[in-house]
Amino acid sequence: MPREMLIVEDLTLLMMDDESGAIAGAGTLFYTLGGAVLVELGLGGHIRVDESDRGLNGLKVHAVADNPPADPMLRAAHEKASERPRGVQTLLIEVGSGLRGPVLDRLVERGLLRRASRKTFGLFRSTATRAADTRHKEALMQQVRAVLVDGADPDTRTTALIGLLSASGTLPSLHRSVPWSGEVYKRAKKLEQGSWVAEAVNAAVMRTTAAVSAGTVSAVTN
Repeated sequence: MPREMLIVEDLTLLMMDDESGAIAGAGTLFYTLGGAVLVELGLGGHIRVDESDRGLNGLKVHAVADNPPADPMLRAAHEKASERPRGVQTLLIEVGSGLRGPVLDRLVERGLLRRASRKTFGLFRSTATRAADTRHKEALMQQVRAVLVDGADPDTRTTALIGLLSASGTLPSLHRSVPWSGEVYKRAKKLEQGSWVAEAVNAAVMRTTAAVSAGTVSAVTN
């Protein structure tokens, strides 16, 4: 029996360009994918946070010991969280690092993506990942558009997806399906701010972007 789609898989599909295979926000992707896994663990009651327990790395995340998830990708993250309580910023990195490949593998296994070998200049062989079956992604995009453009009430899963898209700064990349506007930004930001994980992802992405920008300016001026 096929495994149920995870939020991290749906999010990756939404962030991926079907023709080029490029994933939006690639430079900070591990934060976003790690956040998607933590959101799912939270929704399933596999982890919890104490709003009064906030350190330098954000809210402390505690694993719920007697409720491990069945899915192996979620279970690996739950085991990481079970080692000790740690700040959400730290856990985003520990859970998200190295997640891109396994997520893409799962999407290929499902038949939603395909891999093809190609040669560059007739010499160098590489493997490219492209869209194969876009029907699931199109349904996801319709749900996102209904919320952000038409003002529909989102279900829990769509709320999580939009919050993470907003937090990662990749929502404008969906402009062909979700026309970008101030109203779309405000609706997405509201859903982002309702999730402690999405807010943590946004803080991590903004911090990294600022550091990269500062480094670029320094390199240009020195």
